[in-house]
Amino acid sequence: MSTTTLAVLVPLLPFLGAAAGLLLGRTAPGFVRPLAVLPTLAAFVLAVLVAARQGGDGAVDAATELTPTGSVPIELALHIDGFAALVAVLVGTVATCVQLYSTGYLRHDPRYPSYAALVSLFTSAMLLVVYSGDLMVLLVGWEIMGICSYFLVGHYWETPEARAASIKAFLVTKLGDVPFLIGLLALAQDTGSFRLTRILGAVAHGGLDHPTLIALLLLAGVAGKSAQFPLHTWLPDAMAGPTPVSALIHAATMVAAGIYFVARLLPVFETSRAAMVVLAVMAAVTMAGSGLAALAQDDIKRVLAYSTIGQLGYLSGALAVGDRGAAVFHLLAHGAFKALLFLAAGVIIHAAGTNSLAAMSRMGNLRARVPDAFWTMTVALLALAAIPPFSGFFSKEAVLGAAEHVATGHTEHAPGAAGWIVLVAGLFTALLTGAYATRLWLLAFRGRGAEAPDHGRQPVVMNAVLWVLAVPSLAFGLAYGVLPDWFDGRDLTPSLQTGVLGTGLALVGVAVTYGAWRHTTALAARTPLGAVAAHPEGDAGEVEAEVIASHTPAYGDVTSAPDPADPGRLLLGPLHRHAAAGFRLDAVYTALFVRPVQAGARLVRFLDREVVDTYVQGAGALPRLLGGAVRRAQTGNLQTYVSALLAGTVVLTVAAVLVATGA
Repeated sequence: MSTTTLAVLVPLLPFLGAAAGLLLGRTAPGFVRPLAVLPTLAAFVLAVLVAARQGGDGAVDAATELTPTGSVPIELALHIDGFAALVAVLVGTVATCVQLYSTGYLRHDPRYPSYAALVSLFTSAMLLVVYSGDLMVLLVGWEIMGICSYFLVGHYWETPEARAASIKAFLVTKLGDVPFLIGLLALAQDTGSFRLTRILGAVAHGGLDHPTLIALLLLAGVAGKSAQFPLHTWLPDAMAGPTPVSALIHAATMVAAGIYFVARLLPVFETSRAAMVVLAVMAAVTMAGSGLAALAQDDIKRVLAYSTIGQLGYLSGALAVGDRGAAVFHLLAHGAFKALLFLAAGVIIHAAGTNSLAAMSRMGNLRARVPDAFWTMTVALLALAAIPPFSGFFSKEAVLGAAEHVATGHTEHAPGAAGWIVLVAGLFTALLTGAYATRLWLLAFRGRGAEAPDHGRQPVVMNAVLWVLAVPSLAFGLAYGVLPDWFDGRDLTPSLQTGVLGTGLALVGVAVTYGAWRHTTALAARTPLGAVAAHPEGDAGEVEAEVIASHTPAYGDVTSAPDPADPGRLLLGPLHRHAAAGFRLDAVYTALFVRPVQAGARLVRFLDREVVDTYVQGAGALPRLLGGAVRRAQTGNLQTYVSALLAGTVVLTVAAVLVATGA
């Protein structure tokens, strides 16, 4: 079987699995789990075969025209280079792990068939984005992911939080998709094609007439899809969905799509130095702001959500300095350890009998109860904090090294200003990452919150998936010497300067946070914990749905159970309140956009009711009055008609005489 045929099957198999799952979910429930897992697993195996055949050599290209469209054709095209091959393997790995994990996590959920089908469709859409060689076909996968995220984030649609989060995710990402579509059309207009290879060829020969405008329009869509400032506010709220969905969105699909798109079309962005600086500023604000916000969150999944936003900021920063190899390297490493973090959080949810809404400060004595989650999450947090020799160290240092290379003027791929912006923000974020990763570990596993009832051991499949993902989280970074052959050939070896600075700052964050925790623990030792209320037993999905529905923690009295030993409050001081609220960007957007739109809607409603309706009603009143007068004249009485006829005759006769006399 040819490589092209295998590549076509990779996104097709999950799509067929999703269609079959939706059709047979109610009539043949026994097939639901095999249809969820096996097509995704087969797609993963085929993605590995495609990567092995591609081998980092020349790109695999194939295309067929879908239909005549005029001057700019739309083609069903594949373009599989080293980037695409490895990202597809990542998507297949995480999606397979999520589907396996979900069979235990949501084993009693009545809506599991539709959930599993949507996860498969989500996976198929992302694989289509990864392999597509035509931007219009890529856009199809891009938009399918948007609608899948809407349904999956709103899986617990009975709760107002889930409904609001799904609508917010859909609207904010669509806000970016509108200029994104305009940018795609403008790019095709300038280059004469939607085909990726032709666009890049035209760019190489100076074929772009409006590079800055096109790049900025495309960046708007990337900011929405990949949750970058200022369109990042939907991602923390999306934690109202099931935890495995969060793992899929954060690690290998939706939010990775925007970064991957920029990596694919990086030469387009490099034609505009202004766009590269804008991308660098966007990355810097995203990194620093999300790190501060993560340090203030008490919801374990919201901490991880802001962490994702910050790590995506590193990816944007790598692209802003023109190194897509470093960006995709960190994308791959981050996908492994972030999926592990979310799935381990799901195990904690099950053990604690609480959703993330019952926050880390209300967790107690979990380390002994979830040893698998404890050890694997420790590995993932060390990778997140970029502590050597874990994978995050090598991938993050590749980003910082690329920024240093640009900042010191050793390349002309990007402005030196972009290098300095990314380097300074990246080092500051390394400090914050070490701090909030340590805080999460301390509060989740060594906290003094009330101890929840023991729900027993987690399903074996959930723990097994954690250990599978722990392997790349620990060892994938060691591939830095091989990956340049798959990418652009640029060296990914960590540099001494950024390696020492980045690791040193991360360790400073760890040490300071641990010291603050010890201090607050000593103070809190005088404060007795509140009473513990029992929570009904059930699987993790049921617990999550019930807690979201009640919008209260599983511990009963929310004022008595929390552990007051939170180092985040001490470290952030007066900034904590604002950081916990995401620096109130939602309130700013409400004031700038929501309220003016609502005021405009009220004005339109007033004009419609009081002006337009009045005019229409007035226009109909006169004919109605005339009709009433005519209706009264039609009495049906013969004598009345004869009398009126005679009276009319007399009037006409008199009028005729007067006219004749006057003449």
